[in-house]
Amino acid sequence: MYTKLITLIVLTVFLGLSNSALAEKTYIYKEADGTVWYSNIAPSSQDSTRYKLVDVKGRSTATASCKGMTKKKLANRAADYQDLIKQYSSEFRVDEKLVTAVIRNESCFDKSATSPAGAEGLMQLMPATARSLGVTDSFEPHQNLRGGVQYLSELVNRYHNNLALALAAYNAGPGAVAKYDGVPPYPETQKYIQRVMDSYRDYLREYLIADK
Repeated sequence: MYTKLITLIVLTVFLGLSNSALAEKTYIYKEADGTVWYSNIAPSSQDSTRYKLVDVKGRSTATASCKGMTKKKLANRAADYQDLIKQYSSEFRVDEKLVTAVIRNESCFDKSATSPAGAEGLMQLMPATARSLGVTDSFEPHQNLRGGVQYLSELVNRYHNNLALALAAYNAGPGAVAKYDGVPPYPETQKYIQRVMDSYRDYLREYLIADK
């Protein structure tokens, strides 16, 4: 299929963005007919019905950020954010070990990580979710962690401390949990819950050992 290549150039004066910000990330979309679009605009939930985000240039993907990560490397990365994790976990009354487990599986503690769906930063916030939480820059660790921990806390409370449901909603969205009246039958979401819970148990175990 012949692929047309169209570059979308959005003028800085209309967006209020600096040239450096404009060059920081390029979102690459593909429509069903093979048309490829280049843009500096992050995807919204409505966009997925028309075209698919296939790549983000300028930042590491969350998957790439986790490649080759040893337990020691993860611990070193996590140490950079532990004070902030503790601060916001206390503020929003959620277990900091759970928060740490979520970050470990979302971005491997890479503040610049992105996902093919457009999620950003340490806690992989989608742009629409970030905006609803007052986050203006998902790649700024303080904002990302504060917004992400707040959102996770809201989900834990919403599902009455049912962590499986809270994590399912964090991964697939509350709408998917409501649609299936429980954990959605998505292999990705089910594996995500298992991975986060395994990490959470690891952190709990480490805490108990250190506390002896």
